Amino acid sequence: MNILLVYPQMPDTFYAMQHMLRMSGKKAVYPPLGLMTVASLLPVDWSRKLVDLNVSPLTEKDLEWADFVFLSAMNVQEISVREIIEQCKESGVRIVAGGTLFTHEHHRFPGIDIFVLNEAEITLPLFLEDLSKGELKPIYRSPDFAEITQSPIPSFDLVNIDDYLYSILQYSRGCPHMCDFCDVTTLYGRRPRIKSVSRIIEELNAIIDQGRVRLVLFADDNLIGNKRVLKEELLPALIAWRREKLPSFLFATQLTIDLADDDELMTMLLDAGFRQIFIGIETPDEVSLKGSGKKQNLKREQLADIHKLHRSGFYLAGGFIVGFDTDTPSIFQRQAQFIQQSGIPLPIVNLLKAPPGTELYRRMEKEGRLKNQFAFSEAQSNIKPIMDEKILHEGFMELMDNIYLPKNSYKRLITFFSTYRYPRPFIKVPSRISFRDLIMVVRVLFLLGVKDPHRQYFWKLLFWLARHNYKYLDMGLFYGMMIYQMHQTSLHLKRTNATFEDLKNNQ
Repeated sequence: MNILLVYPQMPDTFYAMQHMLRMSGKKAVYPPLGLMTVASLLPVDWSRKLVDLNVSPLTEKDLEWADFVFLSAMNVQEISVREIIEQCKESGVRIVAGGTLFTHEHHRFPGIDIFVLNEAEITLPLFLEDLSKGELKPIYRSPDFAEITQSPIPSFDLVNIDDYLYSILQYSRGCPHMCDFCDVTTLYGRRPRIKSVSRIIEELNAIIDQGRVRLVLFADDNLIGNKRVLKEELLPALIAWRREKLPSFLFATQLTIDLADDDELMTMLLDAGFRQIFIGIETPDEVSLKGSGKKQNLKREQLADIHKLHRSGFYLAGGFIVGFDTDTPSIFQRQAQFIQQSGIPLPIVNLLKAPPGTELYRRMEKEGRLKNQFAFSEAQSNIKPIMDEKILHEGFMELMDNIYLPKNSYKRLITFFSTYRYPRPFIKVPSRISFRDLIMVVRVLFLLGVKDPHRQYFWKLLFWLARHNYKYLDMGLFYGMMIYQMHQTSLHLKRTNATFEDLKNNQ
C-alpha cells in the first residue's frame, strides 16, 4: 500500500513567518508532527511519502503513486485544503482526512472520502482494521482520549530537516484551564496526558540524528499543566540528557503565566534548556479575562510577571486579543501601552475568534452572532462583536500599525534587553558555524541593513547591544529579523484588509 501524507500550505499569517523564512533560507517553520506520527502508526510494510506544501508542491506524479492521500490540517489551512481536494479528485485518488479542521466540521468537506477524526492513536487502527476487511466506513471517531504513552516515535525520516527552521516533538496533550475561546480542552481534554520520559529521550536522540537543529519546539498545549510530574520526572531527565549529549539546540514551548509563581520550576526549565516560551496574555483588562474564563491571568500583576520571566532568562512570545464583549474603544491604546511596557519581543495580536467546539462558539451560535466565514488571518473574526464593527476593525489595524512599526519594535526590544539576563549557569550550545549559517548572516545583513527602508532601527539595535552587552548580538540579529517579519505581516494585513468596507465586501 502506498500512502501519500499531505500537509496543506499555511497562509501568510504571523505564525507562518514567511518573510523570516526567506531571509533564513528555510522553507517552513516546523515539520508536520501530526502526519509524521500518523506515518508511524501505519503497517511497517506500507510505503510512505510525505509532501509538505510549504516545502514543495503536490505533483501529479505523487498522486499517481498513491493508493490513498492522508490529509491533516488546522482551521487556518482551509483554503489550501480545498485546493488539495480538487487536485485529488481530478487524479482519482481517495482522501483520508483528520486533524482539527475536520473534527467538528467534517460535514463541510463532501469531497473527502473518509474521515479519521479525534486522536489517531485510537481511530486510525479502526480504519486499518476495516480496510483489511474491505469494509470501510465514511467516518471513524471516538469520544475517548488516547493514552499517548502508546504514541509511536514520529517518522522524522520522512522530512529533510534542512528545509525547516526548527524541529518539533510533543510531551503532553490537554490543559487544565477552561478559556472559553480555546479549543484545546474540547479536542484533548482537561487532564494533561503525558509520554514517558524514555520516549521523549528517544525522540530527542532521533532529532539529533537528523542533523544540525537550532531549536526544538515542545508542541504541548500547556507544558506545565502537570507541574508535579514535570518536576519529578521530565525535567531532571532532560537536565541529565543535556549534560551528556550537549545538543546544538535549546527548547521552546507554550505554557501559562503562573510559571512566574514557581521559582523552582523556572530554574529547572532553564537548566533543561527551555528559553523561548509562548504565553497567552490576552488582555490587561481583568473584566475581559474573567468573562473568558482566563482565571490563571487574574489577580496578578502581569507586567511584573513578564519582567520576572525575562530577568530569569526566558524570552517571550505573547498572545493578545481584542474584541471581547466587554472591550471598549479604549482597549486598543491600553493594549499598545501594555505591550510596549512589557518588552515582549514577539507580541502576536488577534481579533477574538470562536473556534468550532469551544464554549465561545456555542454561545455565539445561541446568540445568533456567528458569521458564515471562518477567520483565517489575524484581522478576521467569525464573531459579530458587541463593539461597533467598524471601530473594532479600524482599532485593530491601528494597534497592529502601532506595535509592529519598526521604530516601536526597536523601543520594545531595548526594554526587553534592558531587563533580560542570561540564566546562570548558562547552557553553552556548541558554537560551530557552518557555511550555511554564514550565508544566512550575510543575507540578513544585506536585506535588513542595506535594502530595508527601515534599516536604521536594525543598526540601532545592533549598536546598542554592542555597546551595552555584546553577548546578546546573536539574539539581536534574530530579533532584527522578527522586527521585519512583524512589520511585513502588518503590511500584508493592511493590503488584504485595506478598509472596513473591503472587509465587509469580502464576507
